Amino acid sequence: MPALTFDDPGAQQRIGGLYAAALWNVFDTNTLRADPAVYDRSGLLAHPPGTVVRAGGGYPAPQRWTRDAAVNAWSGVSLLAPDLGRNTLWSVVDRGPDGLVVQQDDQWWDQVVWIPAAWHHYLVTGDREFLVRAYETATHTLAARRARDFDTDHGLFRGPSFMNDGISGYPSPPETPGVRTSFVLGHPGAAALMCLSTNCLYHGALLALAAMADTLGEPAARTARAQAERLRAAIDRHLWRADAGTYAYLLHDDGRPDLSQEGAGLALAVLLGVADRYRARLLLDGAHWQPRGVVNVWPHFPRFDDRRPGRHNMMVWPMVHGLFGQAAAGAGRTGLFARAVETLAELVTRGGGFHEVYDSVSGAVDGGWQTGGSGRLEHFVSQPDQTWSATAFLRLVHDGLFGLTFAPDALRLRPCLPPRWGTVSLRGLRYRGTTLDVTLTGGGSRVRACTVDGQNAVPGPPAVPADATGHHVLRLALDDGPGPL
Repeated sequence: MPALTFDDPGAQQRIGGLYAAALWNVFDTNTLRADPAVYDRSGLLAHPPGTVVRAGGGYPAPQRWTRDAAVNAWSGVSLLAPDLGRNTLWSVVDRGPDGLVVQQDDQWWDQVVWIPAAWHHYLVTGDREFLVRAYETATHTLAARRARDFDTDHGLFRGPSFMNDGISGYPSPPETPGVRTSFVLGHPGAAALMCLSTNCLYHGALLALAAMADTLGEPAARTARAQAERLRAAIDRHLWRADAGTYAYLLHDDGRPDLSQEGAGLALAVLLGVADRYRARLLLDGAHWQPRGVVNVWPHFPRFDDRRPGRHNMMVWPMVHGLFGQAAAGAGRTGLFARAVETLAELVTRGGGFHEVYDSVSGAVDGGWQTGGSGRLEHFVSQPDQTWSATAFLRLVHDGLFGLTFAPDALRLRPCLPPRWGTVSLRGLRYRGTTLDVTLTGGGSRVRACTVDGQNAVPGPPAVPADATGHHVLRLALDDGPGPL
């Protein structure tokens, strides 16, 4: 596994040590043997390694959950352990009557996150055999979702929001007092919601499908891109709030918007190309932060408050907070990025590990409040050893700090180094056939100088060709000056 080291002892203590802890969480605590009867319904798991990454501690087995598997592969497992990442992705795929398809369970809105995660797996590995089967899976999955969940009147996909499978993440309605379940679909009208995060993921999935088709020489790329563009326009038309410079959270089934801020939705709008540069700048500048980070949905719904915050409402889930931090880094916002990383590092350090959810005011490990089986608000537990909390931190380091940006032909580096962190190195990073040691100096998001193995690099953004081999040392000097390298 790679090693992250800062020259500054304070930065090493705050950030560098947690990188090693995140690796331990993912690859030791949460990697388990995959029972083929449970996890190999696709028939594609590889032995060795015969393992997958689970969602985390505190949950009953088996943990065959699409969202967790896809997010964790996308957020670091595919890069750092390609065989494990591939197995984890295939562990939530079935063989349907028409071929491979993401498992068709009762959280259908989760299925499409698998598609950008699968495309990312190909980009970091170059595994064409995987890509052929992933394209089949993506095609069948999107066809099923479009047939059942696309709202032609609004041009949006129906379904709850990406992170919020609990009813505490929604206003009332659809939350209905007295209903004896925390599951969102147990409440009337929830299935007909049209949410920002979920539609951003569909946009990303359609672009990923188009890229897969291009790479494989399939003719579907043009149709997928056209559908993505129409969806992006519909998101802007129905959810963009020009008066506030941000997106609304969702549309109710009657077309009424809820104007709450959805943390994951804003982040995914930037990361998956829904928001243009102008809108990305506005929403990043205007996003509300709680004292301990970016929450799922802000502000409190009326049935919650600071004393009893909603589990999927005003609480910090590290995976959501991490996505927002990556969006800030991609926009070159070193101050916002530093705030995201340092806030998460403090939560994890004070909480004694990577937990599921934290109080957004005190920072305490806490599961929040939500309607439960009693039909009343109940206090939930924040589970320990959460894989996607750890991979959120890995993603902030790899994709944010070092700006690892993968394409079919190369790995490009677009770093974002807060100046106060000082010089930092990531050593022993494997990318396809090469091993990289990367050092960042200075501070900012503009690369003013780059050497590769001690020689000045060619002009342009620093890049490592996809067919590179051997061991290479890159050193990038950064500043906040205008213009590209």
